[in-house]
Parts: sequence; structure tokens; C-alpha cells
Amino acid sequence: MPSRDEILRFDEPPVPAGASPWVVEPTPTAIEVVEYDATWPDMAERIADRIRAALGTRAVRIEHVGSTAVPGLPAKPVIDLDLTVADPGAEDGWLPRLQDAGFVLTVREPWWHEHRLVRGVHPVGADASDGRGVATNVHVFGPDSPELVKHVVFRDWLRTDAADRERYAAAKRAAAHGTAQRVMDYNARKEAVVRAIYDRAFRAAGFLD
Repeated sequence: MPSRDEILRFDEPPVPAGASPWVVEPTPTAIEVVEYDATWPDMAERIADRIRAALGTRAVRIEHVGSTAVPGLPAKPVIDLDLTVADPGAEDGWLPRLQDAGFVLTVREPWWHEHRLVRGVHPVGADASDGRGVATNVHVFGPDSPELVKHVVFRDWLRTDAADRERYAAAKRAAAHGTAQRVMDYNARKEAVVRAIYDRAFRAAGFLD
């Protein structure tokens, strides 16, 4: 379990000299924020089932996080999952199995909680031949990562607090532009609102007085 101080910290270590987090460089694109889709939780569970089938007991925990996990909250139509494995750095134990299941390693950040990001687009209909698919980000962390706790605290607070849910929705709409941009720039434009919501969420969860 991460410490309280680790959970409350937002600073990230600098990228080491000569390194890059990107395994697959992102292409700037228009950020689309759409109204909440009640099918997102079912989609997330279907994708989680795909991961469990690929990894078995190596998938220690899978959580649906991010905006698609909050009923009523507008979001980018991308399912975010947090996957806990025993050791993200030991990629041979889990990555080839996810690659065989259609995921692509996109980010590798051993200097930041051993974070890996794999992405995919997977069929989610009852019949895989129906052509429906959903974009997915799977964030891979070890069991001691504070990010796993932070994401759940933020999600659960937004599920229960309508005022902050609306504040976040407004910030997301304002941050999304119709022209090509990087996701990191979109995230930066809503960072102040996110931090303020985190403060209230941490207090509600007992991490702050």
C-alpha cells in the first residue's frame, strides 16, 4: 500500500536524459467530449473480461476509472482501466499475453511508478462480428502505486457529488477544442479544476483534515 504522502503528491519525476515515455508516438487529433453513454460500464467489463482471459491470475485487479466510469459525466469515448500486476517491469510475464489479445504497448515509464500504457480497439457487441468497437487505455501499475488509489478516490467522489461532477463536465467541454491537439494539452487546460476536486475528494476520503 502506498503511503499517505505518496497518494497526496502530484509531482512527477522528470524524464531521464535520453529517454522517452513513448513507445508509439501519439498523433495530435481533435478531442471529442461526448455525453455519457450508459453502455460504457458494460463495455468496460467486457474489456476487463478479455484481459482476465489473457492474464488469468496475473491480473491482480482491474478497475474501470476515468470519466466513462462516472454515470452522467461527459467524456472522451475511451474506456480507461487500471490494471494491477505484481511487477510491471517484468513485461515478459504479462505484456505478450495482452499483445496476443490485441493490445499495443504505447507508453513505458519505469521512472514513474513503473507505469505502462497499452491501447486497443476491441469489439464489444454480443456478436464480435457486428463491427462495434471501443477505444481502450489500460494503465498498468504495480500494487504499491499511489495512482491506483488516487484514481478510485477521484472516481468515487465524482459519482457521489453532483456539483463537482458538473464543474468537471464544464472544464472538460472548455478544454476540448475542435482542432488537432495533444491529449496532454487538453489535460493541462483542466488541471486547475481537477486539483480542486481532488482536494475535496481527499478530504471526503479522510486523507486530508
